Amino acid sequence: MSRPSSMRRCVVWGADMAVITFAQAINDALTEAMTQDENVLCYGLGVPDPKGVFGTTLGLQERFGPERVFDMPTSENAMTGIGIGAALYGMRPVITHQRLDFALLSMDQLVNNAAKWRFMFGGQRGVPLTVRMILGRGWGQGPTHSQNLQAWFAHIPGLKVVMPSTAEDAKGLLLSSIFDPDPVIFLEHRWLHNLRGDVQHGDVRVELGKANRIREGDDITVVAMSYMTIEALHAVDHLQSQGIHSDLIDLRSLRPIDWNAIEASVRRTGRLLVLDSASLTGSISGEIVARITSTCWEALQIAPRRLAMPDYPEATSPALTEQYHVRAEHIARDIGAMLARSVEYVSLTNKRKYPHDVPGDWFAGPF
Repeated sequence: MSRPSSMRRCVVWGADMAVITFAQAINDALTEAMTQDENVLCYGLGVPDPKGVFGTTLGLQERFGPERVFDMPTSENAMTGIGIGAALYGMRPVITHQRLDFALLSMDQLVNNAAKWRFMFGGQRGVPLTVRMILGRGWGQGPTHSQNLQAWFAHIPGLKVVMPSTAEDAKGLLLSSIFDPDPVIFLEHRWLHNLRGDVQHGDVRVELGKANRIREGDDITVVAMSYMTIEALHAVDHLQSQGIHSDLIDLRSLRPIDWNAIEASVRRTGRLLVLDSASLTGSISGEIVARITSTCWEALQIAPRRLAMPDYPEATSPALTEQYHVRAEHIARDIGAMLARSVEYVSLTNKRKYPHDVPGDWFAGPF
């Protein structure tokens, strides 16, 4: 079956590489997995709809049939329980929630069943379930549709938690998640779906639990995740022209975390700035600062810093969220402060040319 027009590759670099969007990369991973293994299922609210969950599931039902790609009633706890049961009987379900906020109704199934199964049965059987959840900000989503609760899931032993930042990693990490023997929470920031990048054709997997060193430098370590990695890219690239070279680490996996990569970087730079898309208190950023302070104390030249969301819900009104989110200029400002350097960062604001709660072209990639 030919690819729908909205999902065709933008630019082809030979037979094995293409520049496609993050959403297309998700679609490619699902197509690859379902082609390889007839036990892979894809279902959830809106999966076969005309918009295909931000374009990520377009054409799948036409290609693989309604028995393997289907919609579900609005009953998140039940659909997750069905997925766990199917996984225990040899299937590899991929459940899709159009918002992480909706998936909160399935926490009992995820925490008390999927995450615990291997432990309770002596390691003999896991639950190969992948749960896609879409999170993030913008468009006046408001307090109940914009939550970034990755720390909730990362707190649970038995769950793996993945947050891709690039199109390449979206495909590679999703493939690894689908074929992992245990449950994986796969978190997609909605602002990343139109981001473009080079993606290889075929079964190209990215190992879970391995961070990605996107930029190299000896002045400071910047650790980021998901969309915050894109803001960090703009900040560190902007500062490079001012003689500041940052080591930018994209976590990719929040459980397990690649501690070796972070520790090696901090031992070299002596400074740590952690970026988080969630509220500050109880966030992954706090866990990273606590761990690095314990293991790399002698290497630190200055107290680590964190940049995250405030400890109150995100408002619906754009007027109330203009100063709510961490952006590239804030990252550049804090890097300068940690290095005791006067840096120019105001021009980063001027590059946007779009309202603060609407995705713009400035971060679209490739990077």
